[in-house]
Amino acid sequence: MDLAKLLEYLKERTDILVKLSYLVLGLLFAYDALLLDKTPAHTWIEHFPGFWSIFGFGACVIIILVSKWYGKLGIMTREDYYDN
Repeated sequence: MDLAKLLEYLKERTDILVKLSYLVLGLLFAYDALLLDKTPAHTWIEHFPGFWSIFGFGACVIIILVSKWYGKLGIMTREDYYDN
């Protein structure tokens, strides 16, 4: 199966893919909350369940927002910039 067929297959089944993603996210959060040992944590906030998951998600959101802002400062140009 080539990549185009796989992407088309997944595109047709986005509802199942979204539910599966939520299930995996929930299982990872439960694993973090219930099974990981929090005693070697360096700071008090690391003892909260899912702290590093939330921290990583927040960092990704900030990176995306800063990238969009930086792109609109002048890196992104009109599509016909080189045509003139």
